[in-house]
Amino acid sequence: MSHLAPPVHDRGVTTLTLDSPANRNALGAGLVAELADALEACAGDDAVRAVVLTHTGTTFCAGADLRAPADPHVFVALMRRIVALPKPVVARVTGHVRAGGLGLLGACDIAVAGPGASFALTESRLGLAPAVISMPLLPRIDPRAAGRYYLTGERFDAAEAGRIGLVTLAAEDVDDALGPVLDGLRRASPQGLAASKALVTATVLQSFDQHAEDLIARSASLFASDEAREGMTAFLERRDPAWVL
Repeated sequence: MSHLAPPVHDRGVTTLTLDSPANRNALGAGLVAELADALEACAGDDAVRAVVLTHTGTTFCAGADLRAPADPHVFVALMRRIVALPKPVVARVTGHVRAGGLGLLGACDIAVAGPGASFALTESRLGLAPAVISMPLLPRIDPRAAGRYYLTGERFDAAEAGRIGLVTLAAEDVDDALGPVLDGLRRASPQGLAASKALVTATVLQSFDQHAEDLIARSASLFASDEAREGMTAFLERRDPAWVL
């Protein structure tokens, strides 16, 4: 079963669509592997100037698939691949983004979100922490906002996501807002895009190279803990975990 819709090519822009509605595009092994392969194909195709990453349904990405999570090394490699891809990756978000999905979003170069989008870093409520996704997120988002949303797990809307730097633009009509962005990318030279992207992603790549192994180990330790086991069980059983006051 495919977790991605067939790619759509339009004047140098390839659209990759997350299409696993049964688990709200959660980051399981299948989706992560298919997306990595699709990005690799785009990287090697001279006809592709830029990539748009979007979704079917009301959820962009629900975060880790708690029933069958992807290997953390493979997920980290996927996020780094997006950041290091010599072609811009543009996120088109019209639905909900949770936990690890924010890492996928943060790895993209440009992100446009519509009024139906909502965001939450829910890890702390599960006995976890936004460990590996901190690599693309913390270099990009407002530190005070990170302090709030990492700790509380509160949900916020597209306008707030724009204010804190999680998305580039919050728009009433996502496709109208994307029009001039994609036009600009089509007018840019492949070399110019690759060199310009390298400048703005250098700090993010440095974060991956310095912190990946430590954060993967920290994440694994949290996932194996008793509190996380209770948090994830409670989530799957649709009840409050034992520590809720």
